[in-house]
Amino acid sequence: MYRVPRATYRVQLNSSFTFADVKAIVPYLAELGISDLYTSPILKARKGSTHGYDIVDPTALNPELGSEEDFSALHDDLQRHEIGLLLDIVPNHMAASHENAWWVSVLENGPSSRFVHFFDIDWRQDKILLPILGRPYGEALESGEIRLGYDTEGFYLTYYDHRLPLAPDSYSMILRECIDSLPEEGVAVELRELIAADSEVTNSRFLKDTLWRIYEQDARFRAALDGAVQNITCDAFDALLGAQKYRLAYWRMASETINYRRFFDVTDLVGVRVENPEVFEARNRRTLELIAEGKVTGLRIDHIDGLHDPVAHMRKLQARLANGHDSPGTPEVAGALPRAPTPARPTANFYIVVEKILTGDERLPADFPVSGTTGYEFADALNALFVDSEGLQKLDLFYRSFTGESRSFADICYDKKKQVIQELFPGEMRSLGEHLAAVAMSDRNARDFAPGDLTAALTEVTACLKVYRAYVRDEPPSGADVCHIRNAVADARRRAATSIDRRLFVFLEYVLRADPPSYITDRDQWRRFVMRWQQFTGRVMAKGVEDTAFYAYNRMLSLNEVGGDPGRNDFDGLGDLHRRNGLRAAEWPHTLNATSTHDTKRSEDARARIVVLSEMPELWARTVRRWSRLNSTLRRDGIPHPNEELLLYQTLVGMWPLDEADLASVRPRLKAYLEKAAREAKVHTSWIAPNTPYEEALLGFADAVLSHDAFCREFVRFQKRIAFYGAVNALSQVVLKATSPGVPDFYQGSELWDFSLVDPDNRRPVDYARRAALLRRVKSAKTSTLLREWQDGRVKLFTTWKLLELRVRHAELFRDGAYEPLDAGPHVCAFVRRHGDEAVAVAVPRFVSRLTRPGRFPLGEVWGTTALPLSGRWRNAFTGDELASLALREVFERFPVAVLEKG
Repeated sequence: MYRVPRATYRVQLNSSFTFADVKAIVPYLAELGISDLYTSPILKARKGSTHGYDIVDPTALNPELGSEEDFSALHDDLQRHEIGLLLDIVPNHMAASHENAWWVSVLENGPSSRFVHFFDIDWRQDKILLPILGRPYGEALESGEIRLGYDTEGFYLTYYDHRLPLAPDSYSMILRECIDSLPEEGVAVELRELIAADSEVTNSRFLKDTLWRIYEQDARFRAALDGAVQNITCDAFDALLGAQKYRLAYWRMASETINYRRFFDVTDLVGVRVENPEVFEARNRRTLELIAEGKVTGLRIDHIDGLHDPVAHMRKLQARLANGHDSPGTPEVAGALPRAPTPARPTANFYIVVEKILTGDERLPADFPVSGTTGYEFADALNALFVDSEGLQKLDLFYRSFTGESRSFADICYDKKKQVIQELFPGEMRSLGEHLAAVAMSDRNARDFAPGDLTAALTEVTACLKVYRAYVRDEPPSGADVCHIRNAVADARRRAATSIDRRLFVFLEYVLRADPPSYITDRDQWRRFVMRWQQFTGRVMAKGVEDTAFYAYNRMLSLNEVGGDPGRNDFDGLGDLHRRNGLRAAEWPHTLNATSTHDTKRSEDARARIVVLSEMPELWARTVRRWSRLNSTLRRDGIPHPNEELLLYQTLVGMWPLDEADLASVRPRLKAYLEKAAREAKVHTSWIAPNTPYEEALLGFADAVLSHDAFCREFVRFQKRIAFYGAVNALSQVVLKATSPGVPDFYQGSELWDFSLVDPDNRRPVDYARRAALLRRVKSAKTSTLLREWQDGRVKLFTTWKLLELRVRHAELFRDGAYEPLDAGPHVCAFVRRHGDEAVAVAVPRFVSRLTRPGRFPLGEVWGTTALPLSGRWRNAFTGDELASLALREVFERFPVAVLEKG
């Protein structure tokens, strides 16, 4: 049997929050009701890593998090509290760092390295391009920024924090300088023999060890070598660098000429060829050992779409995990007794969730041998529930009037994806175009297409693809994949109009479906191209939409979330949530339900506030226009643009603290966020070409706004109103996350109010001592007190604790229970979960601003005569009240959200 978590709690590990620190909070997590700790990667990462995704050695634990003994102590404590460990793993990439021995070997030895096939490198250029220089190569060399060194690992060069090895067969270029200054005997003879050795010896450890022995034992050689290293001429150094298996280059060269696959556009993260069996085993060895030892009970696979063949990878991983597990996999809920088999994914032998971002109505492919995703699609559906569709359309009119933006969000996405292809990935697209041209040569109907035209058509289709990738493999493509490709090609044809020959698009559709004409003999060539393209499209989607369009379109920021569509107008949030929950219950009942993650653009509570604006569009429009007039004298040279000004006001609405003690942090947090947002948007400034005057003016405006007394008084008055309704939304979100089909996931610290922005803001330290103390208090607190003092966050902590306690009592119901929507009117989301004789009913409010004034919770008589369509006696899990009537005025008599257990 494999373990299905009951509730997960995500923590971000680093040198400031280690295994020992996690061990200290295990009793608190157990008391809260968490069944599984969910951690960021724990394998050895680059020194100083704040996130753990820059792995340098997947065979060892990260020493900055603690020792093997520390991890074992954490495991022992988790076992004592019956808590599992869901581990985040990173198969797609590693750090391109001198701390990575595999990477160093490839840099040192080039194609002759035993690790050459570990990394995704195009060797047609003969050298690995390393775009690490802050200025052009010649300037960096002549300035002395590139330096030569020597130690027990051999000769190396440094460029600031970078350390790079020298190829052993280039050592002779330095050693000859030393020999000339030594007597023609003894050491000089031995050195000449080393230089004359064949390449097999030269490329071995023997050379380095021999040199180090001589260096330590012979003072004359030591002096000669140190002098050669320190006094190497610029011309000699240039020749030495030219003899290496890599080429140092100006960082601006990366997008044009880099020849290794990166993680998105991050140059110091290199793609790993985990599809290679040896690489798969090496990359996963320590993880599999931890699972075999019982120390890891589930896996989260990072960036699954970056892999060459995600389906094959997951099948291989499940097959390796089958040893020691029942097969076919039968889920076992954490803390429950074994049970009879229920419908489960027959190829799942271990609990695995994948970081897969689903867009629109896209569904996780049924052949994925996993238990689900990390939950972005749930957050999207939940957020949509609180959107007033009519109000959003009014916000749309205001947004276009205030900012002058006339494009649809779909058009902005298209433009931004084209922009990132041109600015961040032109080399990769050119390489794909060359590959496509080779494919075309095999087809008599396509061989006359010009390579440039093929690249242009491919660029258009890539920019028009609405999902992160297709999963075309050896077998015929799925209906969903065919549909995604066909729609992308059709959209590309429409946008290209007459600028690109339509015949190219006809050809492309066949190619991208890996469906060549019958006369094509090399069908594998088509498939290889498609597999490569599929690895690329997710990068374009992530950078073009998540990291660009989401910062350039600021109509209502709560919708600008991973997997979401901020341009939607046709919201049926209630029907959509019920539909998605029904599908989740039937297809992926053990998937994660997330509301905040380390990758969300803003926290669940910040979104719960901002979405309230859709309930009061006219008030928001009037208020923003007034604020803009109030702050008009603070602008410098017309900065900020109205679109960024709107971003600033919404951000303040979402992040403004409830505790006055936190007000001092607003200014630095806001300024850091605005700088990041402006650079990500790539409109007035960017990461690759920072516009310093613009950024200074933008941040100066933010500074001035927060010091403008008249604005601050008006803002605080308005924000308090939004904050209250946002708090009610946030409580509803917690309930729905914990009771909908799936496993609720809680991001670190979010059991109290959390108004974080995008990382690194959402990685700030969490005060667990305070949370533990508050948890002890809320267990005996009156609900009336918690509601009266809602600003301190105890009401959210109480709600979370009660829900997790409920999941213990009804473990099988929440693991595999049926889902039945209930109709309780437009202001309530209600449903029943059933399993055998057990039943739990859920009811939460929405659009509360229409029901009650700010500060007054939607309790009692505000609900009129509406009732839940259920019979029998029920017990309120939050208040303990026994209910014979399910009229909403009684269901919500003493608490604004309700979960009812059938008596």
